Amino acid sequence: MKDRIKKILSPSPLKISLLIIVAAIALYAVDPPFLRFMELKTLDLRILSRGERASGGETVIAVVDEKSVKELGRWPWPRTLIASLADTLKSYGAKAVGFDIVFAEPDQNSSLRDIRELTRELQSSGIANPRISGMLRQKLMRADTDEALAQAIKRAGNVTLGYFFHRSEKEVAHLTKQEIEEGARLISPFKYQMVQAEGEPDEMFLVHTYAAEANIKEISQAADSAGYFNAFPDTDGSIRWAPLAIKFRDDFYPSLAIALISQYLDYPMVVLHLAEYGVAGIEIGDYGVPTDESGRILINYLGRAKTFPHYSIADIIKGRLSPDLFKDKIVLVGATATGIYDLRVTPFSAVFPGVEVHANVIDNILHQEFIQRPGWAGFFDLAAILVLGLVLGIVVPRVKAVAGIFVALAVLTLYVLINEYIFSHFNFWLNLIYPVGTVMTVYLAITIYKYVTEEREKKKIRGAFQYYLTSSVINEMLKDPSKLKLGGDKKHLSVLFSDIRGFTTVSESLTPEELVHLLNEYLTAMTDIVFKYDGLLDKYMGDAIMAVYGAPLDQPDHAERACRTALDMMEQLKILQKKWESEGKPVLNIGIGVNSGDMVVGNMGSEMRFDYTVMGDSVNLGSRLEGINKEYGTNIVISEFTYNEVKDRLICRELDSVRVKGKLLPVKIYELLGDRKDEEKWGPLLRSFDEGLAAYKGQRWDEATGAFRNVLKIHLEDGPAGIYVIRCAALKANPPEGDWDGVFTMTKK
Repeated sequence: MKDRIKKILSPSPLKISLLIIVAAIALYAVDPPFLRFMELKTLDLRILSRGERASGGETVIAVVDEKSVKELGRWPWPRTLIASLADTLKSYGAKAVGFDIVFAEPDQNSSLRDIRELTRELQSSGIANPRISGMLRQKLMRADTDEALAQAIKRAGNVTLGYFFHRSEKEVAHLTKQEIEEGARLISPFKYQMVQAEGEPDEMFLVHTYAAEANIKEISQAADSAGYFNAFPDTDGSIRWAPLAIKFRDDFYPSLAIALISQYLDYPMVVLHLAEYGVAGIEIGDYGVPTDESGRILINYLGRAKTFPHYSIADIIKGRLSPDLFKDKIVLVGATATGIYDLRVTPFSAVFPGVEVHANVIDNILHQEFIQRPGWAGFFDLAAILVLGLVLGIVVPRVKAVAGIFVALAVLTLYVLINEYIFSHFNFWLNLIYPVGTVMTVYLAITIYKYVTEEREKKKIRGAFQYYLTSSVINEMLKDPSKLKLGGDKKHLSVLFSDIRGFTTVSESLTPEELVHLLNEYLTAMTDIVFKYDGLLDKYMGDAIMAVYGAPLDQPDHAERACRTALDMMEQLKILQKKWESEGKPVLNIGIGVNSGDMVVGNMGSEMRFDYTVMGDSVNLGSRLEGINKEYGTNIVISEFTYNEVKDRLICRELDSVRVKGKLLPVKIYELLGDRKDEEKWGPLLRSFDEGLAAYKGQRWDEATGAFRNVLKIHLEDGPAGIYVIRCAALKANPPEGDWDGVFTMTKK
């Protein structure tokens, strides 16, 4: 039970991925402000990448620009100029004119102020000349620019005034109670006339205000329509949302865009729908406006500034423009001149005319082009978090680091492209931050996990193999530690066994300390040679050495590596023998056996303790070959299987066909002599020996004996030739019976 709990709690890439997915879903449900803000930033990028779109053509903008200020005078202008603009736009056939300007104070025209002052002085002095009084009244009427603008608005009948709300008590500290009440009274006619509520709306989601900054009385009363132009930037200052319904006291009021559209459509029924969660939407005749619970819409910006046509007010008033440019249009009036510029930050620009924000909202509503969160968006977002997280959690642990990066990038790119396609073609806003964040976090977490676990595994492997392999081989192994799992694989390898001849006798002539020193000196030299050819030092067996080639790393030339190790061992032994002889120490001699074939290689043992080793008949044969050296007086014996892999590069002579103890099938054995470049050195000996061996197999005993004696003349101490001379004499005296195959059967290991 304890082991099961430990296994369940132990980390794995899939468990880590699932944990991150659960955390991402929890965050998605909470939706922290920081991540919500990041998502809005990605929405800006999607709007930008979608590119600019043409407006529907219903809306144009009359601007107070630098040209107008230069020709008509410094802003603010006398309201007679605004009145002239209203008259001109009416004469041009404009359907609706909206002012992104509030006339909250009386016009401070100097002539009006002087006439009023003169009138007061005459009255206070007691002068009552009817003629003078009449002239003053006429001048007063002509100089009252507020009244002039009010009359122009009445004549036009197509003007929607703008005003704004104060949202906090601090903002209205400068207003008296009477001024606040007056502002409320002046905007009261312009509220939503039809409000349909399904239950009591949650006040938390509604936009509340404290006071209205309305147009002065005569101007307010002259207009048939008005709407607020408040803009509520996000924390980064960008205008992304347009509030279409604001609650003031017990009533709801429409924005300038809603009021203008209503006037443009000849005042259809405008209905504000409320639900328990807040605002449910707005209806303007046949046009539906989906909003969030606060009564806002995401502005679907069409492009940069001047996506909507801008016309200088100076050109309009002075008749330089064709009336057709304004006929049946919605005309928004606002400022763009330096110093009076109503600057806004939008996804397309950090400097965007505030008046054009209203134009975008109007176009969105008239053409029903809304950025929406469809009903299935939440399910899609959660499914994306789950699927993308699982894909990374399953695939990344199974591929290499570079491939993992490409997988993560491919998944991210695919999701972003799909998301962008859905946005640009259907205006559906699907979450980008949470799925992308999940992918990045899962990839990073799995990469860290793999790094930590692989480093731990590498440390374990390095500790286990540092005494058996060279550092270069260990580093190669560490690239794929999974190959060193518990269990074995069948591979074609070469194995080398070496053993000291007569070690028991040698050990009896030395003290334990001397024996250990001598053995360590010998084993160190031999082990260095094994490492020189990147062999695996499988184990020490007393004075014996076992080495493997071709594992754990693949070595196509493993047979040659094993053979060259054996040759170098003999060369190094000669050097040691001279040293030991000079020191008066016993001189050691060794026998080496090499075999190549299929073997089972891997970690053998238990989960707690195991050894990396090889097993199989080919391994046993290698061990037997090492012992065969005693029979033939040789130092290095290799099997026919090894010989077939090295015969083109190394010099070998066939020794015999033997049947080793415990095996029924015979195997040819060869003595390894040296490198192919030394062929001339061994030529005479090999020719004579091969002649003798051929005669021996043909049972021509005298001929064979003669050939082998010639070998002994070339090399007096040639062990194999001496053995065959004795064999030939014995077989001549007692010829083999039946069908003799020439195989020598070993009776001991």
